Parts: sequence; C-alpha cells; structure tokens
Amino acid sequence: MRKKRVVIMGAAGRDFHNFNVVFRGNAGTEVVAFTASQIPRIDRRRYPPELAGRYYPEGIPIVPESTLETLVREEKVDEVVFAYSDVSHEFVMHQASRVLAVGADFSLMGPDTTAIPCSVPVISILATRTGAGKSPASRFVAGLLMERGLRPAVIRHPMPYGDLVAQRVQRFAAMEDLDRADATVEEREDYEPHIKRGLVVWAGVDYEAIVAQAQKEASVIIWDGGNNDFSFLRSDLEIVLVDPMRPGHELSYHPGEMNLRRADVAVISKVNSAPEAGVERVRANIAEANPDAVIVETDTGISASDSAMIAGKKVLVVEDGPTLTHGGMAFGAGLEAAREFGAAEVVDPREHAQGRLAETFATYSHLGPILPAVGYYAEQLRDLEATINAVPADVVVSATPFSLSSLMRLNKPLVQITYELAERGEPRLSDLVHAFLRERDLGG
Repeated sequence: MRKKRVVIMGAAGRDFHNFNVVFRGNAGTEVVAFTASQIPRIDRRRYPPELAGRYYPEGIPIVPESTLETLVREEKVDEVVFAYSDVSHEFVMHQASRVLAVGADFSLMGPDTTAIPCSVPVISILATRTGAGKSPASRFVAGLLMERGLRPAVIRHPMPYGDLVAQRVQRFAAMEDLDRADATVEEREDYEPHIKRGLVVWAGVDYEAIVAQAQKEASVIIWDGGNNDFSFLRSDLEIVLVDPMRPGHELSYHPGEMNLRRADVAVISKVNSAPEAGVERVRANIAEANPDAVIVETDTGISASDSAMIAGKKVLVVEDGPTLTHGGMAFGAGLEAAREFGAAEVVDPREHAQGRLAETFATYSHLGPILPAVGYYAEQLRDLEATINAVPADVVVSATPFSLSSLMRLNKPLVQITYELAERGEPRLSDLVHAFLRERDLGG
C-alpha cells in the first residue's frame, strides 16, 4: 500500500513538534519535506535523522516555502499541513489556495492531536498576537506559584536556530547555561527574566522528551507560549492575552482566534496605555467569541534603571525584536518609556542601520523610529552592535528583557527598561490563579 506523502509548512517550531508527536512513528505516512518561513537560515537544512526516527535514516529536507508548488508536483504530495503561527487568516487561505491549486489537500492540526499530556498541572500562557504581553503574564503567574511554595517549571515555545540534535532537550537554570548553549538574543529575551527569578526554563525540539524530564522536577508547569501559537501541552488552565493596541486582531489572526475561543481567562493587557475604544472593542469581541471566558483587565507597569539619564537627552530606543517584526507593532515599551521619562529626542536609527539590519528595516516598513533587537546569529548581533554605536544619541533606552551590554560593547550608556503586569479592578488574575490552585490542593 502506498504511503501517504506529506509536506509540513513551518518555521522551526510547531512544524517539528507536529512531526514528532504525529508523524515520526507513523509507518503509513511519509513526510517528504518541511518548508520554512519567518526564521532566517532554517531552509536548505535537514531535520536530522537522530530526531526524525527510524523511518527517516537520511533525515528530512527543509526547503524554502517559495518552492511549495514545485515540491508538491514533483514529490506527488497528497497533503500539506500548515504549522506556524501569527499570520492573518487571509494569509493562511492564500497558502491553502496555493496547495489546492496543484491538487493536494491542505490541513491544520489542533490541540487534541498534538498536545502532550503531563503528570502535573499545566497553566498555559497564550496570546492572540505576538507582543500582547505573554512574558510579563508568565512571570506574574510564576511569582504567584512560588509565593505558595510550589516548584514551577517554565516550558518555553521552541526557538531552535542552531544544532537541532544538540538542542533536543535544553534546561536553563543559570545564566551560564545560556552562554554554553550560545543562546540568541530572542532566546535570552524570554529565558533570562525567568532564570533571574530562580526558575528553570526548558526548551528545545523534542517536547515529549522535555516534558518527561521537566515534570520530574516541577509541581506545576507553566507553558510560556511563543507568537500566538497554542500550547504543545494539555492544559488545565488557559490564560490568553488580548492586545487592545491592535483591536480586531484577536479575530483575524491564526491561531490567535482559536486561543481566544478556548480561553478560560482572557486578559486584556496594556489597558493603561491603550485607547479606550480599543479596550472596549476587544472586550466586545471576547464576549462574542467566548462568552464563557472570564475577562480580566491589566496594566503594564514600566520602570527604568535610571530615568534621570533619559530626561532631556537624545535617545536611541531598542525594542523586543519579534514583537516589532512579524508581530507588526510599530513600537513597544521602550518608546513609551522614552516619552514618559522626558527624552528630548528619539533618534531614528534607520539611516544608520548596518548590514542585515538595513534589510530588516526594508522588510518591515511599518517600524517607527526604533531599533528591533534582532540577533538570531552572530553576524546579526554584530550588526546590532554596530548600528547602536553608529546612532548619534546620548543614551540607549533598551526595552529588551535581557541586558544588551552583556553581549556587546557599546559606546554610550544604557538605561534598562522593564515592564511587568500590574493588576487593576475586578476580577483579578491573581484571584483566579489562586482559585485554580486551591481546587487542586496545590500550595499553601
């Protein structure tokens, strides 16, 4: 009997996960290739045989998404599985149309098929868009668990940009672990704040193996999601962040809308900085899409390591990279902080962009007068350093969750911006989390 031939469209995250949990041990299906998007240098590689399993002794090729139609025709592909996130519904259907036009089926895989069961309770922190506030929410929830004497482990959405075999299971308990793993800027942004709070962060490629180890150490697992993807784990509580700065996106991006429709708790973030109309619109959309969800409003509290250094100065603002690039935001907490703390001028870095950063600005033309902290690879980090040093500013205002100065030599002083979830009004997120824990007799 002929094997069903499959292509998985991805971005080095959910695509590998879906393969591992659904296709790797399936003798009746052959995954002929992954296609790659969003992440640089993933294409033209192979998913290694050490991870692919016994049916794939040569591994699986990873090819550019632009070759999709040719791939389907030449490899006589039966089905194409779409497996990446933070894209518009329209974009998904454009990809579907490409596939259907050359005769193959097009499909999406859901939580019941792909989520891994865990032996300890799981709280998943998700979002409707990249940059909605998952990281502050994850830190906030982790703090609540630790206050109750629990041992939370954070399992992070994958970012495997290097040696996939070496990254199969990654455990980060100290800053030195990041150095040993040659962690990228994007990884450090998500891992460092947890590690500094005494948490262990797990990530990698093979999440069945990751879960098997993490649940031995933890009394509760926090799934700290990436982009607006849904959880890789079977969740007992799903908390979904909704961004009122981008009202309407909660119903128009995949798989963010699905997250919203599944949410136990829908958190409207950034209420203190968002237009009132945006808050009201997302509240109405939540109520329509998921009337059973508990709606919570939160603020974003912004602080600076030395706000006096910003006042009256020409500043360069550096922001979290993914939030600004495929997340579609023109600015983030850094620009808000520069304005709040009285910067005289925000210097536009675009004309000073070095190397690949010039390409980043060309690709993401929506960006405001800020610098995205893009650093998947060493040369990108060098370009970031060179750009920062080339901008004629007095001070760097950095809203990246990690310390830029730890990775590069800067020719101007840096003010670190931090942003945390702050509760407002009723119901409160903390009360809902505590109620969840009491129901399961967890903690004091």
